[in-house]
Amino acid sequence: MSSTPFLFLSARPEVEAVGPEYESVRRAMGVDAGRLDHVRLDVDPLGDVALSDYAGIVVGGSPFNVTTPETGKHEVQRRVEADLTRLAEQALEADFPLLLTCYGIGVLTLLLGGEVGRAHGEQAQAVEIRLTGDGIADPLVGALPERFDALVGHKEATERLPRDARLLASSAGCPVQIYRVGASVYATQFHPEVSTGDFIARAQVYRHHGYFPPSELREVGERLAAASVTEPQRMLRRFAELADERSDE
Repeated sequence: MSSTPFLFLSARPEVEAVGPEYESVRRAMGVDAGRLDHVRLDVDPLGDVALSDYAGIVVGGSPFNVTTPETGKHEVQRRVEADLTRLAEQALEADFPLLLTCYGIGVLTLLLGGEVGRAHGEQAQAVEIRLTGDGIADPLVGALPERFDALVGHKEATERLPRDARLLASSAGCPVQIYRVGASVYATQFHPEVSTGDFIARAQVYRHHGYFPPSELREVGERLAAASVTEPQRMLRRFAELADERSDE
């Protein structure tokens, strides 16, 4: 089995959310901390990444929104988006295993010429995800059931799929939930890493960020606690398995 490390990139200025997100990703991938390096993009520039040093890279979520007008973006956000864009270009050129979640799907969509808007935002909740025919046949996403519940919370979403992307999953409120570009670059709108308990804790951190009315925090927590979300983490485990297989070749 490969011992090549993975890289996790986070972009959350809220320090109390950083450690739990890393741990959620690590746990879902099924790797120990010694195999999952971590860079906080909100703190440190990414610099040059030697893809050969890693089996795969996972990008976490963020309160940043790519639809924020450029004049309204903090310099940190502009740097993070430039770093992620450059990384995605590298991964696409090398067909390297890269999984971008939530905020990252917007960065990738814009890079590839698609459109991101605010018509399909979703409050913090569990929603049913449905795989497309391409999703069912996909080596990564096809490990999931054709229908499953996942946790969402986002203000923006892909409104026009990039031309070269394969749509792998949708939901009733958000037509683009997962897509793939090339053979190894994936993007999800939902959060594949979190349990409902993880997401309840995250909702507490982000209760004043506009994902839901802060006065409804208790109701949001009760709604999340009642949800049955068992499948999405398998996507990260499968991502790690496929990346390891590729690294061993």
